[in-house]
Amino acid sequence: MTIRAYDELYLDSAQRILGDMMDFAVNTCGMEPDEYFVHFLVSSISKQFGEGNPLYVAGCTGCELFRKVLLECGISDVEQEDAMYLDKSPEYWSGWILAYYQWYTARSFQKIHRAITMEDLCDLYPVLHEADVAKAVEVLEARYRQYYKETNLKRFRKRSGLTQAALARESGVAVRQIQLFEQRRRDINKTQAIQLLALSKVLGCSMFDLMEI
Repeated sequence: MTIRAYDELYLDSAQRILGDMMDFAVNTCGMEPDEYFVHFLVSSISKQFGEGNPLYVAGCTGCELFRKVLLECGISDVEQEDAMYLDKSPEYWSGWILAYYQWYTARSFQKIHRAITMEDLCDLYPVLHEADVAKAVEVLEARYRQYYKETNLKRFRKRSGLTQAALARESGVAVRQIQLFEQRRRDINKTQAIQLLALSKVLGCSMFDLMEI
């Protein structure tokens, strides 16, 4: 069973709200897309939105969400009146497709943003805004994978200064198994929990940290 970030019931609303939030921030309030989005990321709102908190994915407008982010970040509110337009801008689409991609992958906004910025999304608008959403996800996933070339297992192993053989010896997981995980030829998400636990204990991280999501 595929795990999504939250119930699909809220998805359409979440996409509209994030789209309106970005459109209002950029086209009404004059902020740069990533300048504003970083405020969203450092607020607790991004995590709650990403987990499907109804207060944020359905219980407010995009303009209201924009103001909530500013308030939490200690930034003075803007004087512009709330405005949401029928004509959808590249900035609206960037928020709209990002909300879908985050829901679809169940990754955090922070992790996605490291690989795909809001400027990147705006640049993709001319070629993707009329395409099927599955095509947009395909393009974004390719960019995400390009940025995160190494698996989480390899990243944590290298950080610990261990070779594959040393990790195998200390964890009890076969070295060939570790190689296949790191080459993405075997899905670490589907391995036995006891193996994930053994690897995570040696690497000083959580089992979830080693999963590829």
